[in-house]
Amino acid sequence: MNDNRKEISSRLYDALDYTFDLHGRDVRKGSEIPYMAHLLSVCALVQQDGGDEDEAIAALLHDALEDKPEKTSRGDISKLFGTRVLAIIEIATDTPPDYKSGDKKPPWRQRKEAYLERVRREDPNLLRVTIADKIDNARAILSDYRRIGDEIWERFNAGRDEQIWYYQSAIDAYREAGYNYNKGALLEDLQQLVVQLSKLNHRG
Repeated sequence: MNDNRKEISSRLYDALDYTFDLHGRDVRKGSEIPYMAHLLSVCALVQQDGGDEDEAIAALLHDALEDKPEKTSRGDISKLFGTRVLAIIEIATDTPPDYKSGDKKPPWRQRKEAYLERVRREDPNLLRVTIADKIDNARAILSDYRRIGDEIWERFNAGRDEQIWYYQSAIDAYREAGYNYNKGALLEDLQQLVVQLSKLNHRG
């Protein structure tokens, strides 16, 4: 049997290695699931949607500036992987540009509203990663809800209604920015997930 699989590029391999150095020992909030599972899932969503190598690398590193400011920086990422990768990561980051390890983040609602206002004005060609990130997060919420019910909302800085508001507002912002359905099915998939989230019933 012929094996027609190709090796990944050295650049993507380096990005995987760098991502593992940053996040390899982390777990998802409130679980024992390795955080790398989320990053790899977002990367896979981006590639399956037709994303290029810059987008795949940015998908792996989309939380690096927010979660690991003590280990990496905008300068490091730009030097290693280029300015376009950095631009895509910055779009997916909702913390202030000068955020440093140990700093207190702005309140949840303030961060999310600032993110929404910003993505409305972004280049729609750079939004694939941040949409894929929302998809994987929404899928994780739905999966965990099936196991633990309303307890899932206690993991977050905002409750059920605010989370649903944010996801729907993000979809509206991506559309306003001009993200095109013809680029793939990601935005449509996210909309379907938000519909499912909105149908979750509180368990008393």
